[in-house]
Amino acid sequence: MTQLTFLAVHAHPDDEASSTGGTFRALKDEGVRTVLVTCTRGEYGDALGGVKPDEDGHDPDVVAEFRKGELAQAVEILGIDRFVSLDYRDSGMRGWPQNDDPRSFWATPVSDAAEQLAEILREERPQVIMTYNENGFYGHPDHIQANRITLAALELLDYEPTLYYNAIPLSVMAQYRQRWEEEARAEREAALAAGKEPEQNDGPPVNDDGEPFEMGTPDDEIGAAIDVSAVADAKFDALAAHHSQIADSFWMKMGRERFRETMRTEWFVRVRDPHGRTGLVDDLFVDYR
Repeated sequence: MTQLTFLAVHAHPDDEASSTGGTFRALKDEGVRTVLVTCTRGEYGDALGGVKPDEDGHDPDVVAEFRKGELAQAVEILGIDRFVSLDYRDSGMRGWPQNDDPRSFWATPVSDAAEQLAEILREERPQVIMTYNENGFYGHPDHIQANRITLAALELLDYEPTLYYNAIPLSVMAQYRQRWEEEARAEREAALAAGKEPEQNDGPPVNDDGEPFEMGTPDDEIGAAIDVSAVADAKFDALAAHHSQIADSFWMKMGRERFRETMRTEWFVRVRDPHGRTGLVDDLFVDYR
């Protein structure tokens, strides 16, 4: 029997845990070979202590080094068989000056990075590949570039794998937004009650026209809903491994018990499929087993 292989193309350390952590662990437990390709080193995440990239004390190279260690721990927790870093420099959020750094992933010619990725795909020959949609899920330049190089790399192969994009159904995103608003309101009220100034946040990502970026996907466009409830603890632990970036996230604020109840499913949109399958499946390898 041919070895089943799943390969995910992610932009930064921690992305593998947030959108595919459950899938990675569940597939590993089923005997599927799992491969992670991370495109950047994540230099422009937070430094230790929550220091932001535009604040004194933020050293991008130091950030990249400790994020490397966090990623290694998450990879071990998720049982990922092979990890490859393309080792590009983090491009920062859209509109940041780091976008123009010639060393950045965003500034790298798509063809150059695609050939590097294609070489890995030729070695592994995964039947199923996952990355982000053309908007990078939420508009981040590195996520958009991951989409572009993945599509370009597929054109360099001598076979056609199934391609999925990660997704969250609109109905679920509405629930998340409600929870985020409730938590933000409670935090503001607690700060005011303590005589403190409430923390300001940047709010949701916006489009070029200034409108909020829609991160949800219409429910009827979801092609796969993967039950990851049995491995929710592993996903929680993989996220927690990225403590420098995730410690104050809504995932960690849930706590383990609530996380188990809430984060039971990972969703994907089927983009390319040599089998021509339509409709919703609960197994990314349904046509390969």
